[in-house]
Amino acid sequence: MLSYRHAFHAGNHADVLKHAVLVALLEHLGQKDKPWWYVDSHAGAGLYDLQGDYASRNGEFENGIARLWTRTDLPPMLAPYVEVVRGLNPDGRLRYYPGSPWCALQCARAEDRLRLFELHSTDHRLLAQNFADAGRRVRIETGDGFAGLRAVLPPPSRRGLVLIDPSYEIKTDYARVPEALAQALARFANGTYVIWYPLLQTSDSRAMLQQLRALRPPSWLHVSLSVQSPAATGFGMHGSGLFIVNPAWTLPGLLQATLPWLVDAMRQDAGAGFTLDHEIP
Repeated sequence: MLSYRHAFHAGNHADVLKHAVLVALLEHLGQKDKPWWYVDSHAGAGLYDLQGDYASRNGEFENGIARLWTRTDLPPMLAPYVEVVRGLNPDGRLRYYPGSPWCALQCARAEDRLRLFELHSTDHRLLAQNFADAGRRVRIETGDGFAGLRAVLPPPSRRGLVLIDPSYEIKTDYARVPEALAQALARFANGTYVIWYPLLQTSDSRAMLQQLRALRPPSWLHVSLSVQSPAATGFGMHGSGLFIVNPAWTLPGLLQATLPWLVDAMRQDAGAGFTLDHEIP
């Protein structure tokens, strides 16, 4: 079981994969003049202190972003993401880590917009504080992000990225993700959708992936990163994955060039590895 509060896991190996892909996709969207929207169904606090009570309790970032922090040989796909993290730590000491909304804001131009949903009352308050200076580019909503997608899609510009990133601590999340994606695609068929999930020793994520593929999206990409062998106890997250609908056509090549390096950097034992498959016309 995972903790609902993302602060416990900030900067871990799953964040490295998710945020590197997120920055790459948003940079691709930004290559055209037309504005884009970023919609986050489970935004969290948006910004995390790695020396705070939650993040320091398990120190998951030590086997995540900390392994990239001093590297001078970052692949081209990882460098922009690490630069976003460096922007929060100008003194060169790794203390603060950006959540997905913060990564998106650093990629956003003046005309781009962020719509953030967060149900947890404490994280919503922190999210509002962390984005207090963002102005009209960012709108924060309290409530169920799954339901909130219906209210904001399609964006006026008909260009955007939607991150669906629940904790999966609530078992029904595995069923709600495909339902939310199906409804979102009916409203905004050409949007880019990024769905994150944990690699656990249960069948829930595998069943969810089957449901996502059964929606027959026009194009998709699936990537997973394992950093260690599954624990003998049957508990714990040994990796994570992303199912992406309507990915940038450049993403498969970027990932193929990056994942072997990332596996070596994130490896905790001989069970580390990756998978990558896609259907992009």
